[in-house]
Amino acid sequence: MISLTTRWLLMTVALILACNISSLNAEETAKLSEEPITAADREHWSFQPVRRPELPVLKNKQWSRTPVDHFILAKLEQDGLQPAPEASRTTLIRRLYFDVIGLPPLPEEIDAFLADDSADAYEQLVDRLLASPHYGERWAQHWLDLARFAETDGFEHDKIRPDAWKYRDWVIKALNADMPYDQFVRWQLAGDVIAPENPEAKIATAFCLSGPDMPDINSQEERRHTLLNEMTSTVGSAFMALQMGCAQCHDHKYDPISTVDFYRMRAFFEPAVKPVKNRSVTMLASLGKPVAPSRVMLRGDWRQPGPRVQPAFLRVANLQEQAVDADDARQQRREFAHWLTQKEHPLTSRVIVNRIWQHHFGRGLSATPSDFGVMGDLPTHPELLDWLAAELMSSGWKMKSLHRLVLTSSVYRQASQFNAKQQSESDWQRSLKEDPDASLLSRFPRQRLDAEVIRDAMLAVSGKLSDKTGGRGVMPPLPRELRVTLLKDQWKTSSNVEDHYRRSIYVFARRNLRYPLFDVFDRPDANTSCSRRGNSTTAPQSLLMLNSESSLKCAQELAGLIWDRAGETEEQQVTLLFRRALGRTPTETELLELTRFLKTQQQMLVREQRSTEQLLLPLSETPVKEIAAGAALTDLCLAILNTSEFLYVD
Repeated sequence: MISLTTRWLLMTVALILACNISSLNAEETAKLSEEPITAADREHWSFQPVRRPELPVLKNKQWSRTPVDHFILAKLEQDGLQPAPEASRTTLIRRLYFDVIGLPPLPEEIDAFLADDSADAYEQLVDRLLASPHYGERWAQHWLDLARFAETDGFEHDKIRPDAWKYRDWVIKALNADMPYDQFVRWQLAGDVIAPENPEAKIATAFCLSGPDMPDINSQEERRHTLLNEMTSTVGSAFMALQMGCAQCHDHKYDPISTVDFYRMRAFFEPAVKPVKNRSVTMLASLGKPVAPSRVMLRGDWRQPGPRVQPAFLRVANLQEQAVDADDARQQRREFAHWLTQKEHPLTSRVIVNRIWQHHFGRGLSATPSDFGVMGDLPTHPELLDWLAAELMSSGWKMKSLHRLVLTSSVYRQASQFNAKQQSESDWQRSLKEDPDASLLSRFPRQRLDAEVIRDAMLAVSGKLSDKTGGRGVMPPLPRELRVTLLKDQWKTSSNVEDHYRRSIYVFARRNLRYPLFDVFDRPDANTSCSRRGNSTTAPQSLLMLNSESSLKCAQELAGLIWDRAGETEEQQVTLLFRRALGRTPTETELLELTRFLKTQQQMLVREQRSTEQLLLPLSETPVKEIAAGAALTDLCLAILNTSEFLYVD
């Protein structure tokens, strides 16, 4: 029982706090004012209208294949640099496969490309890969990073969202169908009101609510406030590359975005976010009772509602000074989606072409893909960025057309390494000195494979990758040392063995537990929108690739495939291993050294007299009679999977 004295003290403190908050509200409301958007505010490059520039005049008129090349070469010529020569066909096909579909080319696919002497063999290969269903599986992961996609809520309990996988599948399907980007955006913001008869359009709105959530929080009003602010920040960064999150508490310190701007944009979504305690919210709610009027939350505090606001377009990006016409809340959100994707919008088209460029070259034309504000990086080639943005819109917002334009360019086909037969030493050294990070693209930037692609490549080269698509996320086995640390039911290994070999995009995305290989190779945690992954080099990466159960089993499976197809001849084993894992044949020196390794390794294992249980034998269909020879082949396969040539793309 609480004593009367204690109760009186608590009531007094509560009254004092309420009076203080009320006084603070009045004071803050009085101070709440907006500076007008000026011509100077809109002088920043990203707030200027998108205009298609003329192609620059070049000295070297032979090099360019597409308009993209004109802009790149003009900058190189201006800086006294020469582009690198074209990469070899084996390099190009491996680069294309990983870039477009996220899988390595098989030996027969490489052979077919090398044997095709038609003038447009390369262009035909680009078209085939863009038409592959694997294209959507690869490029969906880039978008899911932005959408902070996971199949759980996060926070302490990290409960499963049973239908979250449907959004992942929708993104894959939309990309494979080459859905125009303007429709792709509109459906994710207002698909439920744009196409109410289409369940796919409703699923698309899961983008807005894919972030972390705490369904069991005591105050559902606080939960709703947090969801809305996180959603508004993500919409701003993903579609407009503006870091709006800080404006929920105060006017942006650098960009012309006020606190009122933030809450006016949030007001478009407020009627559609209706959380229920202990239930995950995954899609926008287009029906239901009206909500309370939208207000500015003073200092971003949900307990301090300030003046009312009406939905309105972001002023600095509203070049036509359009107003919201609709009175119905659902139609207002639809208007916002259409405003964001109109051709007059200065940001939307620039942002997506910069992201596409980034994933082809490892770096965007602006190196801050989710920050086109004053503190973001200026584009290295601003005219090219505008040309691509205009081209995307004129092509009907078709992303595959933009991909093809980039992939067939001369700049994309450049070599990443020095070739003395095709390039002078002085040109190469000048490229390294004047363009050290290859941001000017005087050569192709070498890139490490993403975490998911590393796993998929290991499964593909060993012949085990499943072609099953879609559905709920699957749970491959986890290492024993990790399993013993988990809570009950946190990770239930899929009972269907085929699920263990499915593409990584279908691996269950738990917010509080990333699959180990994804974790060490910089997959984001999905708690915030990620526009550019880290690229760390750490000891745990090598330890996992060399010692984990999954790596060892993959090496055994690859060795089994080699053993079945190449027999017991060391030269044939090494050649097939190189062709599957690295996409090329070994040099004479490599062939000599690795056949010698197989023999010496076999001899060492024989001397050590290890039992069969102590050896990693190939998982083959053909019986391995010489167990030491089989174990030596597995050791070599493991070594090749750990080479930088396997993990990086030239």
